[in-house]
Amino acid sequence: MTAAGAMQSDVPIVVEGLGTATPLNTAVIRTQVQGTLESVDFVEGQEVKRGQVLARIDPRVYQAQVDQAKAAVARDEAALKNSKANLARTQPLADRGFATQQQLDAENSQVAQGEGTIQLDRAALEAVEAQLSFTTITAPFDGVTGIRRIDPGNVVQPSDANGLVVLTQLQPIGVIFTLPSTEILNVQKAIASGEAAVDAYDASNRHKLDHGRLLLIDNQVDSSTGTVRLKASFPNTNRTLWPGAFINIHLTIAIRHNAITVPLTAVQQGPNGAFVYVVGAGHKVTARDVVAGPSRAGMVLIEQGLAPNETVVAAGQYRLSEGTTVDIVPVSQGSRVQDATTASAGMLP
Repeated sequence: MTAAGAMQSDVPIVVEGLGTATPLNTAVIRTQVQGTLESVDFVEGQEVKRGQVLARIDPRVYQAQVDQAKAAVARDEAALKNSKANLARTQPLADRGFATQQQLDAENSQVAQGEGTIQLDRAALEAVEAQLSFTTITAPFDGVTGIRRIDPGNVVQPSDANGLVVLTQLQPIGVIFTLPSTEILNVQKAIASGEAAVDAYDASNRHKLDHGRLLLIDNQVDSSTGTVRLKASFPNTNRTLWPGAFINIHLTIAIRHNAITVPLTAVQQGPNGAFVYVVGAGHKVTARDVVAGPSRAGMVLIEQGLAPNETVVAAGQYRLSEGTTVDIVPVSQGSRVQDATTASAGMLP
């Protein structure tokens, strides 16, 4: 028989869910003004920084509008200056009775009208300057460009559905995954205690891709499936997570301190539930009922029934009965031990 000791250690309680990698930010880069696409200043698949120039549109029409607006401001400022000068000359005359009140009111009205015109001109100038700035298209956040959707020389406009390119943030990246709604309370406790930790594994659930943090639990349960969505963030330093890919999520919701674990193969199922064969004095085995908890990585947590450092049979239990004397085979030679599957098939004596 192969035997193993009941080990005592800190055991993470992990729940698993299936999710999809989702960018924290993604944007279809479109023009905000109509014009001829003059240049494309990025390479497809290039990593770009916030504010980096992606493309330029022919600015001549919008530059002309800016020049026109500046001229209007200059013209109306000159008119306002003249109105103020007229008012300054009329005021002393009115004080001495050489100018009528009607004339003074007209001069004041002219100044107020000029000031309003200047405000209108400056607002118009700001509007056309904004339009001119839109001819230079920049990245709204750090990310990676996709496949270019239009070439220089084409006329572009804001209504273009495809835009110029899709910009996607990869670092960090999010993963949206689902868990049974019954786990909500446990996850909330883990968040409150600071024990919530998230690991991302590949589709085969074998290779760890990244370690991240839990961001939130969705505010509604899907009543049709009884599941709730959660969102986690991963630094994705090596870009092992890619938008749209399916990801297996391992969420640690608690740490069981000084817990007892045994190999998963040691736990058998009988009429009364789970039990293990404990190797006692003289290498005699005794069947003992246990309460098994979660299992992970080939080990199972024993809630009740075992003490630390007790020895249990991990393989070859099919021939055992109460009080049987066993020979212990090292784990490294476990292939020598018959298992129930091959023996029952007549392959072993």
